[in-house]
Amino acid sequence: MRIDGGVRRRVWAYVRSAPGTYVWLGILFLTTVALHHMSPDFEEDFLRQRSTNIHELSSNPVRVLIASAMWIDGGFWWPYVVLYSVFHAQAERWLGTVRWLVVCVAAHVLATLISEGALLKAIRDGMAPASAVNTLDVGVSYALAGVVAVLAYRIVVPWRYPYLAVVLVVYAVPLAIGRTFTDFGHFVSVLIGLACYPLVRGRGKAWNPKETVAALRG
Repeated sequence: MRIDGGVRRRVWAYVRSAPGTYVWLGILFLTTVALHHMSPDFEEDFLRQRSTNIHELSSNPVRVLIASAMWIDGGFWWPYVVLYSVFHAQAERWLGTVRWLVVCVAAHVLATLISEGALLKAIRDGMAPASAVNTLDVGVSYALAGVVAVLAYRIVVPWRYPYLAVVLVVYAVPLAIGRTFTDFGHFVSVLIGLACYPLVRGRGKAWNPKETVAALRG
């Protein structure tokens, strides 16, 4: 099946409008391919050395905070193409690459430090095993959660509130049920994304779904 030239141009224009998003996706593609060529035992050890667990954070904080955002635990890359295109690309096009990156870094770094700090306290209080200092923790989900949250400001009131309600439910329910440090980190990431409101000021008119529907109807 051949893709129409006009469609290819529109896709390429969309990709070029969010360079940071798709460079990151390209890195994740390469690292995912690399993981598929590793044995299961070697893969686990390899990822653990790039994990933002308590042990690695205490000895190599900068290295693992960067490295952990370049790998996907699980090996499935295509779902991230969809998620990055729907959320990251939209945020980068709206905020600009620098401000988008600030949101990503803030959510990834702060949520990691806060959640791992909570885990360390749980270990010291005897609520988690000592072995949890080596828990595998890699991936891009904290940055994604922060960007999903900040996009609430892209939507005009009152439509912003249903979107925000869905986001809070999606991230609060797992925390209420599972109460893992990862669920806690995701919810913290959402709060960090919402706290990035100063970055969205003056970034253009908010999106109105009613106007989009009207335009589609002609």
